[in-house]
Formats: sequence, structure tokens, C-alpha cells
Amino acid sequence: MRLGVLDVGSNTVHLLVVDAHRGGHPTPTYDDRAVLRLAEHVGRDDVLSKAGEKALVNAVRKACKRAEEQGCDEVLALVTSAIREAVNGLEVLDRVRHQTGVDLQVTSGEEEARLTFLAVRRWYGWSAGRLLVLDIGGGSLELASGVDEDPEVALSVPLGAGRMTRRFLPEAASGGRPDLAALTALREHAVDVLRPAAKKLRAAGPPDLVTATSKTFRTLARLTGAAPYSAGLRVPRELTTDGLGQLLGFVSRIESRALAELRGVSPDRSHQVPAGAVVAQAAMEVLDLPSVRICPWALREGVILRRLDSLGDA
Repeated sequence: MRLGVLDVGSNTVHLLVVDAHRGGHPTPTYDDRAVLRLAEHVGRDDVLSKAGEKALVNAVRKACKRAEEQGCDEVLALVTSAIREAVNGLEVLDRVRHQTGVDLQVTSGEEEARLTFLAVRRWYGWSAGRLLVLDIGGGSLELASGVDEDPEVALSVPLGAGRMTRRFLPEAASGGRPDLAALTALREHAVDVLRPAAKKLRAAGPPDLVTATSKTFRTLARLTGAAPYSAGLRVPRELTTDGLGQLLGFVSRIESRALAELRGVSPDRSHQVPAGAVVAQAAMEVLDLPSVRICPWALREGVILRRLDSLGDA
């Protein structure tokens, strides 16, 4: 069957289309994304603005048209932190459903962590042993650990690269150079938030393989010398604490608009690189991780795999 996953995140609306069957390897056939920055439409009162709602409706309509053009048998639609944290999020989703016919499902942070863990487990297989998975999104950081397909520990903390940029690094958000004192404050904040999570993860047992997924980690790895996306999904990639430290020294001294000119950096996310690097460094420090392996599968693949697994129960 041809499945589509419509993922409405804090930064983008991403449509992934795959040909798949239960027990098989999902084969990507189409990939399309639109920059929405939905989280930036949520004000200090935690209300998603009318402009944000209108942009969301338009983006969902366009994605549905693309999915129809691609011949999708089914589209799985989900929203993450930006909507679940808006006080009017459910009301907005009702209106989106009424105007587009799409029922966007709110995915909790813990469920994000579990779905991403499932994708990573399937990618590396049982021989990987106990997995520890990290995923920095726009609004949150997900962490999970376990030896099965469903993790024993699945956590979500509000340390997303977009969220931390808006809170601590407004200069970077405007295209400028991040304030060094603010970078230090962000690091201290991230460490404080991560300590309780790290305690729970350590209690689950030491990992045999530590992995990281999604755009922020892929970008950081690319900037520290990992192979480009064009080299293929199966090329080994990793991010080390040494490389990350050198990268932070670099990105803290240049304007974020200049980062957009570097290979491997999406122009729409260049302003989030400094915050993402600080959060990654804090997580790797608190968890005592010298390096992480970059996994090409993440949340969307987890959603697809979960759906394919459910077909056997029908």
C-alpha cells in the first residue's frame, strides 16, 4: 500500500509518502515540506494566532493535494508540540478538520519518543542491544531507552531548538550573532532540565548503542564532518562531543544568517543551530556520551511502522 505521513511540527509541515507492506522495508517515493514555523505563531498567552491557523489550514490543504496526486491509499496526520501546548490547540484542530477534512492527531511528547524509538530499533535491529535515542525537535527534546521495540523509558522535555532560540537567543532568531552570556544561560538551563531525565535513563541500564535522529542532529553532524545526505542513508554518521565543542566555538561567533550559507544547513533553520548545538552538548554531557550515531529514521517512519504492524491485527 502507499502510505502518506503528514507531520505538522513546530517548524515545518512535512509530507512523506512510502510504498510499504507489513514486514517490509518502507520505500520512500515522495518527500515534500513547507516552512510554517507554527510555534512562532503562538504568543506569550499560549494562544495560536489567527494568522497561524490560516497558514496551517493552507499548508494542510496543499499537502493533501500532493498526497492525492501521489496516489496515497491512506494519510496519517499528526501534530506535535506547537499545537499540543497552545491553549486553543484543540479548537484550531476542529476548524482545520472542518475546512480540510483532515483529522490531525495530537501526539504527546512521550508518544513521539516511543514512535521514534520504534523506528530506530527497526533500523538497527535486535543486535544493537539496549538503545538510547535522542531527538531534538523544534519544541521539545525526546529521549528513550530500552531493549525491546517499545522503550522502558520514554521522556519529553521542553528543550527544542526553536523554543530555546526564542527564549534565550533572540539575536540569532533575527539573523544576528548569539549573545555569549545567553548561550551560557541556555546551557545551564538545559543541564538543570536534563538532570532528572538523565537519572531515569541511567536507572534503565547502560546503553549498547546511543543514537540521535532528526534534522537538528543531522545538521550538527554534517557541520562537524559527517557525510552529506546525498551519500545515502546507509553511510555511517556520528556526532562527537569534541566535534560539537569546536562547532559551538564557531557558531557562537558568527551571525546566524551566515550559517545559512553553509552546506548542510537549511536556511529556514540556520537561526536554530546555536541553540540546537547547546542542547545537544548539554544532553551528551549530562548523559556522559562521547558520541552518538545518527539514525536516518525517526518519528515519521515510526508512525508508518506502527500502522503497518496494526494491519496484522485487522
